[in-house]
Amino acid sequence: MKNLSRILLLFCLQAMVFLPVSFSQGQNDKVNRVSLHKEVPDDSYLPPSGNQMKSLKGYNYITSSVFTTQVNVDEYGNNIPDDAANEPSIAIDPTNPDVMVIGWRQFDNIGSNFRQAGYGYTTDGGQSWTFPGVIDPGVFRSDPVLDANADGKVFYNSLTSDGYSYTCKVFRSDDGGAQWDDGVNARGGDKQWMVIDRTEGIGAGNIYSFWTAYYSSCYPGFFTRSTNGGDFYQNCVGVAGSPYWGTMAVGPDGELYIVGVGEDEGVVVAKSTTAQNPPSVVSWDLAEQVFLDGHLTGWSPINPEGIMGQADIGVDGSDGPGRGNVYVLASVERPLAGDPADVMFSKSTDGGLNWSLFPVRINDDPENDHYQWFGTMSVAPDGRIDVVWLDTRDAPTGSYLSALYYSYSTDEGETWSTNERLSELFDPHVGWPQQQKMGDYFDMRSDETGAHLAWANTLNGEQDVYYSHITPTYIAIDEASPGADALELTCYPNPFTGRTTIRYVVPVEGYVQLDLINLYGQVVATLAEGVQQPGLHTVNYQAEGLSAGYYYGRLKVDNQQSVIGIVKVR
Repeated sequence: MKNLSRILLLFCLQAMVFLPVSFSQGQNDKVNRVSLHKEVPDDSYLPPSGNQMKSLKGYNYITSSVFTTQVNVDEYGNNIPDDAANEPSIAIDPTNPDVMVIGWRQFDNIGSNFRQAGYGYTTDGGQSWTFPGVIDPGVFRSDPVLDANADGKVFYNSLTSDGYSYTCKVFRSDDGGAQWDDGVNARGGDKQWMVIDRTEGIGAGNIYSFWTAYYSSCYPGFFTRSTNGGDFYQNCVGVAGSPYWGTMAVGPDGELYIVGVGEDEGVVVAKSTTAQNPPSVVSWDLAEQVFLDGHLTGWSPINPEGIMGQADIGVDGSDGPGRGNVYVLASVERPLAGDPADVMFSKSTDGGLNWSLFPVRINDDPENDHYQWFGTMSVAPDGRIDVVWLDTRDAPTGSYLSALYYSYSTDEGETWSTNERLSELFDPHVGWPQQQKMGDYFDMRSDETGAHLAWANTLNGEQDVYYSHITPTYIAIDEASPGADALELTCYPNPFTGRTTIRYVVPVEGYVQLDLINLYGQVVATLAEGVQQPGLHTVNYQAEGLSAGYYYGRLKVDNQQSVIGIVKVR
């Protein structure tokens, strides 16, 4: 516990609700840097402009490996002119992955930086989204973080501030984001993060949250937990290493990990094995430094009033060889390499005690003068690691035009797929809502079908929130017609017993036929047939009466075809 003595010293200070009155010079420097990014209400609320002249269909983007659609749209699926939305977080119902909720900072009018707790939900796997408005209308809210418990209840952690004090509420929804309760006071502070234990251990259902200690509602504490489903959040405690600007993850045995910028400005990982036990006092097993060959920066010209992304942590919960591995990723400035921002990755194979001596640079561009920012990571249940980021490598010299890029690893981060561009270029400096930033983070969740990403961009000429489903190239075995774009076709779970979900992307409007075929080429079931609109489609297939064996799913859209192998067991 390298930093434990410093934490104990911190706890010996007189407890105060806000900032302590005296700091060393080094602490003052740190507070000044952190204070650039605290959330305070500067402007009063402005209602929507009512401008319908710029109302266009919400932006969509489809290729064989990504489906992207705008989330903050009106009831007709149109973009809402002159508003802004950024800093999204996503929750997926584990009992029904077609149900997802995204929350974001909602600016009803870009003439004011007054923001509220915006949200949208889907019941069809992200193909279409409903944006009802905001939680807690008229109340300044920021830093949304969402998660779902094992039963599918969705939790929305939201920060509010009057410019001096900071606190959070956690709102709950039992119906996939359609309705919310009045929220529960959850202690909290600026740049909070939240995670829910979905293991089957003693911590099942526990809710954990931490935030920046300097802007805490319960200084010197900056961590809390709920062990009763969010009805009550316990008194605050500190975290070893004092991390901030970071995230959290729960390991396969219920152990809790927190990553962030630490006391000495490096990246630190704290671990607790007691947090999962409701009667136990939360203590910390370790606080270890993670070398990323750079540092998270508090200012950059590409996102002037924001950071270039938080530190991300993930844990392999699979039954494979990487089970229990801990991964850390961040977009960091690398002064020694002369690079303004690279996406760097490190891993631990011994529960966070030791980390890679040499971190891996995920972005594979040969130059060192591009920004790879908002690096975001998630780990799938089968151990695959997905990473996305914004990248300026394709922009004209001197420009900050950015595109979404993606890479994945199937061997515990030892090797990575060739970087793949998943969007058009866009200008991140368009549509600033009286704030010179596009938020501070993206959020992603992975499953066996791919990665579900909530992100912000200006592809529509404004700051908006988008959902993307990203399919790694190895998941679908495409047999496309020569010269035609490959179709996206996936199946999960696969193999399956009684029920499976088949997802497919239609690139353009056309006549669709989705068949299940046996080894003799005979059609045993037609799962979809008819003209369909472009986008992501899902079929929940209940295989009653189907014998165990190997089958093919065959998707035809006009003159294009894609085939995958599907295994029915028992």
